[in-house]
Amino acid sequence: MEIVFDQALLAARKRRALRQGDPKAAFLLDIAAGELAERLAVTERHFDEAVELHGATGIAARLAFATGKIGHLSRIENEPGFAAAGESVIEAPLEELPLEADSVNLVLSPLSLHVTNDTPGVFIQVRRALKADGLFLAAIPGLGTLQELREVLLAAEIELTGGASPRVIPFADVRDVGGLLQRAGFTLPVIDAETYTVRYDNLFALMRDLRAMGMTNPLAERSRTPLTRAFFLRAAELYAERYSDADGRIRATFTIIYVSGWTPHESQQKPLRPGSAKARLADALKVEEHKLKQ
Repeated sequence: MEIVFDQALLAARKRRALRQGDPKAAFLLDIAAGELAERLAVTERHFDEAVELHGATGIAARLAFATGKIGHLSRIENEPGFAAAGESVIEAPLEELPLEADSVNLVLSPLSLHVTNDTPGVFIQVRRALKADGLFLAAIPGLGTLQELREVLLAAEIELTGGASPRVIPFADVRDVGGLLQRAGFTLPVIDAETYTVRYDNLFALMRDLRAMGMTNPLAERSRTPLTRAFFLRAAELYAERYSDADGRIRATFTIIYVSGWTPHESQQKPLRPGSAKARLADALKVEEHKLKQ
């Protein structure tokens, strides 16, 4: 397994973000939590036992529970400090699910699966923990996220040093996530993406938000050479030149992939066998059918 993300560094930065406690920096999590709750609300099913995976503020758990679709909900975090007053959380590393097989009906994952080294393994663990006809709902930052920041940091480093080191993490696209869902054995998969544009005064304001999210560069192969003030000033100039609006504020793109998949159950709709249709498409469309020439 390739180690892309430094999990110890991720945990440390998450602890720092927790201590800072900037509620405004949780806006993406709030958006994703609301979207997951809306999707859960229209599901014609009740889930006796649910779990939220590494939801940080717990907003996804609270909004999901408020839909009335959940009987009991637990939270898994790698830090006990993420528990609200009077609440307890199950402690576990990001890539380990401390759940028995066939033990829950619903798993919620808001904005944490993009920094797992063994993402296929995590999907398989989720599939194993879910009972038959159980639901997996996830929000995953995807391809296009922070594309402007990636470009200007790369351009600034090449200009000033002649070389470049990865500064923004890689993100999966919709097809990658769909493939992972099917490989893990989920049925009836639904995968779509929403793109959000957030405006900031400048690059430094964007970087402050990323630090407050605990999401500054966690790559295992990141450069250990400290960046200079000149580097960030030049990057800020390039960002303003390339991605600013008429009022001078810059744009930052965030793409979130929303995922749902079910564990197999005999009650689920099955695709028809080829050739088993009892009516012709031409008849339904009221058109004449023509055979293709060989």
